[in-house]
Amino acid sequence: MPGVYAYTATPLPVADDGAELAEILSRDIPWEVYMTARLIADKDLQLIRRYDKRSEELQASLLDESGPAYIEAFLTVLRNVTKEETVQYILALLLQMLRGNPARAALFHQVGEAHAAAGGASELNPYVVLLRLLQRADWFTQEKSCKLLTRVIAARPHRGAPFVHVPGSSAAAAASGPAGSSGSAGDPAEPHITSFVEWLCGQLRRPSNPTKSVPTAISALAVLLRDKATRGLFTSAGGVGLLAPLLRSCTGPTSSQLAYEICLCVWQLSYHKPALQALAASGVSKGLVEVVKSAQKEKVVRVALLSLRNLLGEPELGAASDMVEAGLPKVLATRGLQSWGDEDIPELLEALGEALKEQAVVLSSWEKYKKEVLSGSLDWSPMHSSEGFWRSHVDKFEDKDFQLLRVLLKLLESSRETRTLAVACNDVGRFVEYHPHGRYIVADLRGKELMMHLMKHPDADVQKRSLLAVQKIMLPRDKLDFMLAASSGA
Repeated sequence: MPGVYAYTATPLPVADDGAELAEILSRDIPWEVYMTARLIADKDLQLIRRYDKRSEELQASLLDESGPAYIEAFLTVLRNVTKEETVQYILALLLQMLRGNPARAALFHQVGEAHAAAGGASELNPYVVLLRLLQRADWFTQEKSCKLLTRVIAARPHRGAPFVHVPGSSAAAAASGPAGSSGSAGDPAEPHITSFVEWLCGQLRRPSNPTKSVPTAISALAVLLRDKATRGLFTSAGGVGLLAPLLRSCTGPTSSQLAYEICLCVWQLSYHKPALQALAASGVSKGLVEVVKSAQKEKVVRVALLSLRNLLGEPELGAASDMVEAGLPKVLATRGLQSWGDEDIPELLEALGEALKEQAVVLSSWEKYKKEVLSGSLDWSPMHSSEGFWRSHVDKFEDKDFQLLRVLLKLLESSRETRTLAVACNDVGRFVEYHPHGRYIVADLRGKELMMHLMKHPDADVQKRSLLAVQKIMLPRDKLDFMLAASSGA
């Protein structure tokens, strides 16, 4: 497999949310109240007074002089104060600090290490403080804590050390060896990064904010997955399978940055063998092909091509057939006629074309259908509505105790993609229509209950398809044939 593209060793930039931060920082916070309540010490109050509302030049000078002391004062407020406005203020202050100089993220670790060496309270550990804030109700606090935590993790002094609890890692094997001792101390941040990765996966599954959770989580992952060990954590947390549906939903120029960062995550994960296998199984190739076809920015096309190249680098994964089915040969030919400022793109286009020729596999329509269903994401290809396809292949649904039918029913229960739900309703209805005992088999597998539940789905097409399928299940064969004949005649 080709080597990993080298990142430049520069500090991470902080997202440009300056106007939002400025609005928060326009507040006046009564710091003395918190000292009176013994939530902060007098030294914390003096440091905050000296720093707050000062010019950027003076603040930079103070940080250069006593950076860890100021970070400790700010973390003390975040640990002890619960008032939302104050927590937001400190988070904005810290993000503004990193906007001025991203390298200052290292100051957080000087505070944590100093407290650990002195036997101080673990609650002042920056990881602990920021992870707690992720559980707060307001989105501003969640989002800004996520951004801070990402940069603190990226600046940790032990970055690159192995994780000892990631399945399959060499450090994990050493830790479980004779006498239960590890040959490596590992990364002390591992449990905190594990918790953060689990939170990020949770945001991808059930977003706290309907429009901002996914972009925020993906941006953090695009940074964290630079570390080999974090790729293992993300794979173990079941995050890999979440990327393909997200990539397919990125359409239009407004989603360009999100598509880029998802592709960046896919590409970095493609260097971790278990993740690469999960990526291939999820059908991510189709989304990558669509990105190569429609993306306007060269950086987006490039990272999608690099991801496809790595998937083709393991022929046994069978990703080539997905790419051919998604129309990659035509896309490569069309894109190959363009002029590119990035000189690597023409080379990648040519290399992918050659690799596809070597691995091209012609699949039967049933094999294509089976592969699509098992990927967990369905689309309206001709097979789903072809009378000839269903008449010819309906008996094959009986294989392995109706495995494929059970997968369709599972999608009806668990999928969050409206298109997948609509197609799955259609296919279950087709099975009932063409299999002589279809209505009884589907009923025995609780298909009718699942379909009736989807009749209340907010999407009109899902409602329509589920209603039709329920009608097919409930009607006797003669009446079903009459209904279908009438509908076709209409």
